[in-house]
Parts: sequence; C-alpha cells; structure tokens
Amino acid sequence: MSSGFGLDHLPYGVVDGHCVVRYEDRVLDLRTVPGLPPVFDGPSLNRFLALGRPAWEDVREQVTRVLEAGTVELDALDEPELPVAVGDYVDFYSSLEHATTVGRLFRPDGDPLPPAWRALPIGYHGRAGSIVVSGTEIVRPHGLRPDFGPTSELDFELELGFVTGPGKPLGSPIATAEVRDFVFGFVLVNDWSARDLQRFEYRPLGPFLGKSFATSISAWVTPLAALEPYLVPAREQDPEPAEYLRTAGDWALDIDLEVELNGAVVTRGNARGLYWTFPQQLAHATVNGAAVRAGDLFASGTISGSEPGTQGCLLESGAGYLADGDTVTLRGRAGTIELGAVRGTIVS
Repeated sequence: MSSGFGLDHLPYGVVDGHCVVRYEDRVLDLRTVPGLPPVFDGPSLNRFLALGRPAWEDVREQVTRVLEAGTVELDALDEPELPVAVGDYVDFYSSLEHATTVGRLFRPDGDPLPPAWRALPIGYHGRAGSIVVSGTEIVRPHGLRPDFGPTSELDFELELGFVTGPGKPLGSPIATAEVRDFVFGFVLVNDWSARDLQRFEYRPLGPFLGKSFATSISAWVTPLAALEPYLVPAREQDPEPAEYLRTAGDWALDIDLEVELNGAVVTRGNARGLYWTFPQQLAHATVNGAAVRAGDLFASGTISGSEPGTQGCLLESGAGYLADGDTVTLRGRAGTIELGAVRGTIVS
C-alpha cells in the first residue's frame, strides 16, 4: 500500500513539543515556513485551530506551495504527541447497527433502541483528561461488576472523531450549514470500554467508569479540506429529523476502516454507513446553547455494519475480550488518504 500522506493530505500533528505537518515519512516544522501566523511554537494545535477557516486555508496553501517548490527542510518523523489539548469530549451513538445490536444484548426483553434514538444523535459527555495519543499503553481498569476487581470484558470501539476550530460561546448554537467553519479535521478514535463495568452502571445515567479510563486518538489530524472529495450521500433517515438537524448536500464520509488485533484484521467497515452525520452531531451538541472551544473532540460512537466481519467492537462479534498483552490497531483510508492509525497495548 502506497503512502497516504502526500500533498493531497498534509495532516497536522505535534512532534518534540511543536506543531508540524506530515509529508510522506517526514515532517515539516511549521515554525520554519515564512509568512505563517506565529501560533505553531506550542505543544498543541489549539491556537491554530482558533484562527478559523480563512487561516486554515491560507496555511494549507502556503505549506503546499513550499513543499512543491522544495524550498524547506524536512525533519525525521519522531514519535508524535497528542495533537490537541482537548477541553471537552463528546461521544455519540450514531451507528444504527451498533445501537440495535448492543440494545438487544443489554435489554433482551425491551426495545433495543431508546425512544429518542431516531429523533436525535444520542451521546454522552466523556472525560477529556483520559484522552491519550496512539501508542499509549492501556491499563486494565478496576471497578464494580458488581464485585470489585479488574475488568474481564475489556473491549475496543472503532470510531471516527472530529475536532473543532474557533467554537462559539454559550448561547450560540452551530447550524448544520455552518459546519465547514467550525470543524477543522478528523482523527480515528478507540473508545476503550469495560463491558462488565458498563453493564452494571449504565442505568439510569449512562456510561461512566466503564468508559472514562482511556480513549485513544490518532496523532495526526486530517483536515476536513482534504476529505472533501470523499463526502458522499448520507443514508436515509426515517422519520425526517427536526429542522435544526436537516442538512443540504453530501455529509457522509467514505472512509474504509479496519481493526487489527495482534496483527490480524478482525473487522472491516466504512464510516459512510453512520445514521447520524457529523454536521448533525455538532448541531445537536450545541442546539441548547452549549459552548464549543478550539480543540474539542466529538466522536461518532462505534461504527458497525450488518454483515459478518463488520462489527466495530468485540461485544457485537461475540469473539471474546482483550487479554493483557494484546495490541489493537485502528486504521482508516479515504481514497489516497491514509488517516493516522490508533494503536494501544493492554497492560495489567
């Protein structure tokens, strides 16, 4: 497979405490590019994200120009760090197939979907302080199951997330039509889950300790601008959503996804099958006036399909759970663009 980090991609990250753009197997230190705004000397992309879309487009254009001209020196691809300082983290539940299957497993005698599921993008507010970069070891969590001890049902969740740009203050909802001004780019997300803790605690208020111990994201943020060619028609929604959730145009992302467990592929899928799209997720998260800041993270929820081998977590596939020493790697690709992988190894 050829490199997916060419001029049509140019994802952003942080290496050695400063902001870079990845180009093939090397990085460009953004501090060295003449004429760029002085926001790239810190250990996160947040100041750049806060500048907004005109600045994003201008920086991308200038970086492309100097790379094509070969007038800048590239550095070695050292170990990348967490690319953004996440202030708030929301995890949605946007896959119809995943929600239906999990509902049947957790509530076998009731309706698998909560009453509101088809009316709005259900989500929960996660723990931003537990977000870690790809490659970070994942410590097996303890909790009540109902007895106290280490989880025996540790699971991965294959998700796609987006990070916001300038944001809006309290009392200022973001409309679906404004999404290009507020969504900077995308990362792959592994929302690690302790299913036995989750099952015991989740009613009535939803996920807590079963989710909050770790969430891994890729080290590279792929700009929305790079993924524009891979926006495709979203799946039909029935019933028609409320007016604030309606969109015009194509907003599903045609991104092929896969999960490797100890080097072997255990599931494959595509993000285009999500029921709720990212403009709808952001619009719903802010419709009550909730504030959004630069670097906030919004994840899709587990992405699953209906065919065998397309389940985005072990809970759905019935293939057992993760053992100490297991390594899970999430990968994604949209045409020629390879999203940054997410890798984590379980330790006791």
